[in-house]
Amino acid sequence: MAKIYDVAIIGAGAAGMMAAITAGRRGRSVIVLDHAKAPGEKIRISGGGRCNFTNIHAGPKNYLSANPHFAKSALARYTPADFIALVEKHKIAWHEKTLGQLFCDDSAKDIVRMLLDEMRAVHVELKLSCEISEVAKNVDGFRLQTSEGPVLARSLIVACGGKSIPKMGATGFAYRIAEQFGLAVTETRPALVPLTLEPNLLSALSDLSGVAVDADVISGKTRFREAMLFTHRGLSGPAILQISSYWREGDEIILSLEPERDFAEILKSAKRENGRQQVQTVLAQHLPKRLAQYLVETHKLERPLADLADKPLVALAEQIRGWRLKPAGSEGYRTAEVTLGGVDTRHLDSRTLQARDVPGLFFIGECVDVTGWLGGYNFQWAWASGFAAGESA
Repeated sequence: MAKIYDVAIIGAGAAGMMAAITAGRRGRSVIVLDHAKAPGEKIRISGGGRCNFTNIHAGPKNYLSANPHFAKSALARYTPADFIALVEKHKIAWHEKTLGQLFCDDSAKDIVRMLLDEMRAVHVELKLSCEISEVAKNVDGFRLQTSEGPVLARSLIVACGGKSIPKMGATGFAYRIAEQFGLAVTETRPALVPLTLEPNLLSALSDLSGVAVDADVISGKTRFREAMLFTHRGLSGPAILQISSYWREGDEIILSLEPERDFAEILKSAKRENGRQQVQTVLAQHLPKRLAQYLVETHKLERPLADLADKPLVALAEQIRGWRLKPAGSEGYRTAEVTLGGVDTRHLDSRTLQARDVPGLFFIGECVDVTGWLGGYNFQWAWASGFAAGESA
């Protein structure tokens, strides 16, 4: 006769392992199932291999959702300070980068090891390379048909993520389970993803591939100030990844390059002080050389400043301050860090992440319609939502 667990968790990622640890600490018998060969694969590759494991500024304002209030409860009950305490308990050295982002000094593998150690300490069972073919509700809870036989559990936590980075095994399995049990799924799309440009524009910008510049990137009423990068496919870098969650097909974005500089005044001042200088020489003091060259050639200003009226210099400065581009699309789930949208929060209890109409069924982490900004926010949602479900399952 198959063993009945108190809690079965589908997904050995950040949210699933945190839920397992939390439930195990409460004395629950817990099994975690994953089709991957190793746990925490997205943790391992995150942050350039150093895992941007949280952000000290994490709060509801840093998340996108059809219900912007939904994340408040979980985020308040398990904070960045709580996760930092766990990291320090395991003597993992860490440091803060810009904008409140926290990284391991050594390796993201330290976070995976920490979570596995915590799971072992509370006797969580972990089954990897385990395919799940069927999920059903029965009188005692849930029955999962797996490649290693049936698994029975009183509660089921779905933590198998979204569609981003399919080469690591990401699928829409969580959404299928939600729909099976009558929960709606909001529109899903790639988020925190590079944007692509149409071929003619890409060809015109080809010499800029690899050039990075500090910028305000704006879409509608939303703006992010970070580095952006021209690539052989289009635009990337932190500012572009951030704005990609807000941008929609057909919309323009505005690039304000080095926005703290008044380029109109810089150029006019240089003209007064030394009119023999080339425009490109002046721009290259404040912008990457190849970018300065592109802008000067585009505006046909390959002459000394003294030979130019102020009007074309102001026009050049206006492009630098408000360069309008229309992306063709995004690079898609292949390179997206997360999935925007997911299990509709109207069907979930914000305190426990339990399905309102299906007792014992929980959805956590990336598969829920809660998507964080770039910079550790999605990991904090994973820890917080995993903790919330683990406290209740």
